[in-house]
Amino acid sequence: MALSSRIYNQLRTHFSPKHLEVINESYMHNVPKGSETHFKVIIVSDVFEGKSPVQRHRAVNALFKDEFANGLHAFSIVAKTPKQWAGNSVDYSSPPCMGGSKL
Repeated sequence: MALSSRIYNQLRTHFSPKHLEVINESYMHNVPKGSETHFKVIIVSDVFEGKSPVQRHRAVNALFKDEFANGLHAFSIVAKTPKQWAGNSVDYSSPPCMGGSKL
């Protein structure tokens, strides 16, 4: 099973999200074609109610310790409550890769 599918399934099972997007952004980086190393997750769940952004990110990251140990390199997280998400018109597009140490 593709890593993107595993990420999606784990998030769906653990957080019962109202909205979930798992976006493979590896193509935006200097990695081989077809890589699954850079992901963005946009997740909206009642589970995040009363939790700080850091607590939300830690809860999401904790599910993927094995994946980080085995090639997952970057994981951008947007974690909102349904109330925060309602009427949200923010653009969560990622900026282009600047080439790591070539800044």
